[in-house]
Amino acid sequence: MRFIVKHEIKGRLRIHLDRRQLTLREADLFCCALSLIPGVKEVKVYERTADAAILYEDGLRSVIIGEIRRFSFQDESLCELVPKDSGRALNREYKEKLIQRVVVRAFTKVFLPVPFRAVYTAVKSAGYIVKGLRCLLKGKLTVEVLDATAITVSIARLDYNTAGSVMFLLGIGELLEEWTHKKSVGDLARSMSLNIEKVWQNVNGTEVLVPVSRIREGDLVTVHVGSVIPLDGVVVTGEAMVNQASMTGESIPVKKEPDTYVYAGTAVEEGSITICVKKAAGSTRFERIVKMIEDSEKLKSNVEGKAAAMADALVPWSLGGTVLTWLLTRNVTKAISILMVDFSCALKLAMPLSVLSAMREAGSYLVTVKGGVYLESVAEADTIVFDKTGTLTKARPVVAGVVTFEERDEDEMLRIAACLEEHFPHSMANAVIQESVRRGLIHEEMHSKVDYIVAHGIASYIGGERVIIGSHHFVFEDEGSVIPEDGREQYESLPTEYSHLYMAVGGRLAAVICIIDPLREEAASVVSQLRALGLSKIVMMTGDSDRTARAIAHKVGVDEYYSEVLPEDKASFVEAERAAGRKVIMVGDGINDSPALSAADVGIAISEGAEIAREIADITISEDALDQLVTLKRISNALMVRVNRNYRFVIGFNLGLILLGVNGILAPATSALLHNTSTLMVSLKSMTNLLEQKQ
Repeated sequence: MRFIVKHEIKGRLRIHLDRRQLTLREADLFCCALSLIPGVKEVKVYERTADAAILYEDGLRSVIIGEIRRFSFQDESLCELVPKDSGRALNREYKEKLIQRVVVRAFTKVFLPVPFRAVYTAVKSAGYIVKGLRCLLKGKLTVEVLDATAITVSIARLDYNTAGSVMFLLGIGELLEEWTHKKSVGDLARSMSLNIEKVWQNVNGTEVLVPVSRIREGDLVTVHVGSVIPLDGVVVTGEAMVNQASMTGESIPVKKEPDTYVYAGTAVEEGSITICVKKAAGSTRFERIVKMIEDSEKLKSNVEGKAAAMADALVPWSLGGTVLTWLLTRNVTKAISILMVDFSCALKLAMPLSVLSAMREAGSYLVTVKGGVYLESVAEADTIVFDKTGTLTKARPVVAGVVTFEERDEDEMLRIAACLEEHFPHSMANAVIQESVRRGLIHEEMHSKVDYIVAHGIASYIGGERVIIGSHHFVFEDEGSVIPEDGREQYESLPTEYSHLYMAVGGRLAAVICIIDPLREEAASVVSQLRALGLSKIVMMTGDSDRTARAIAHKVGVDEYYSEVLPEDKASFVEAERAAGRKVIMVGDGINDSPALSAADVGIAISEGAEIAREIADITISEDALDQLVTLKRISNALMVRVNRNYRFVIGFNLGLILLGVNGILAPATSALLHNTSTLMVSLKSMTNLLEQKQ
């Protein structure tokens, strides 16, 4: 790619590409390519001028120059990485609308003669007046009625300047609200959009793991329990219970059988299905998520609802105050000063913007929040329940060793285990698969259909023999497998410091895979900080033995722990806590955590965990560190502080304007200007980051 350096200082480059301008898609691709260069801190690409500003760490200039020279808009891997809808088009649209409104206002004020300006203002006021009349006809006294009354009275008094100023400021406020809302929803939807790299393609009855980019319309894809359906399609074989909450908001799984349609992004809770792909690109998922966010009342926080209700409730008082002032003073100017100031605009605008801004800020810390109500619930929560494996412990446990029985080959046992486990990825399974890869144990599919028993294990047949792998309870109690007589001493001496995966072939114990699952370094600190931020009850629940659970609980510092629990036990505990009047957060990463995630006031999933956990959860954090839980709690607490501060400011400031207007100190036009300016200011303040403020 040819370019020139337009400006340069230490750590910053501004370049111009060898073309007049960029398309929106090209700007997104170039911005992504620059952002992926190690050491680049910030990138801004200006599509209209084909310029880019790059902030980078010292000593990387030559690397960045080289990468730009090698850049190509036709890079297929980059095209797959960059989403089709980046939000750039939305920002351009609303910037143009904002500039247009300011230019039109300036033109009418400076160049239009007074008579023409009066006609223009009267015509423009018709829309606001019609809105107000419609609300009145429906028997509602809302902010639209107040706006219409203020504008009508101003025009009736031939005060076209005040009427024009009110409409201009109202229009700017509505535009900023709409822009911010759509941008926040778009950012949230993009973070929630499907990000599946590989899928199981069904080729002549055999499952082959392939990149999702290779799938075309008409191909067959098999989806197992606990996995997310990667693409839209029609079920060809199999039956499954599918959780469609991410698309429809339904909490109850829907049965899917042959000839029924399934949607990308929904999750298989039970069963296994093979689908015929209908939409290879899955391009409609982003639009469906946007619609789900905008339509679902479940996602709206209580503070937004309270603000809207209070705003509407104050309208009759404003109208009543106007009438009373006129009756007492017979002064139209003093009466109209009340109409020029209302509490509704700021309340209805600032509260939603505060919530959406908090969701955006959480996203900047790699925390995806699916609705404002969950931030409010996190702020109010007093109880948090942690799953152990992959949550308090590291998301990537490793195989410490493989113990075999009856002189079986260690590598062969590990190869079979990896062959079974790769169909149902979770943290323990990933450890087995990674160890198999490390040892170079390449395998072909050697088994028949694989069955997954949630929180227990996996079963299949190889060469006519039943092969199972899973927990002690599953292998020995549910399946009745036996320990070979000559291996009992070996079994009794298994190292106790590890977690164990048991594998049996033909009803006899064949191998035990020892897995070490180190505790996260930050776990104890996170628990301590969460307690300081208001969580009074911290609980750990795990399917591991009491010995392992007790040791972890002591190191982490939780208040209570429960061992050898099943998925339904976790969910029952959460429900019991809620029934006792406590607000509960559940944090987990596995398929077996899904019931508890659904039952909690807020379900938080680790992004590297099972796909179904991420889909069901209300909030997702990245796997890098549990510190994001502390960040989430701080943002939530700060949001409630900001909301309460906004309430006090809006009511106090606007009440002051009304009193000054009634006493004749402020003219109606000045009151309107100050009111609308304060509304915009508090709204802009509500869009700033919360964690930059003192808590």
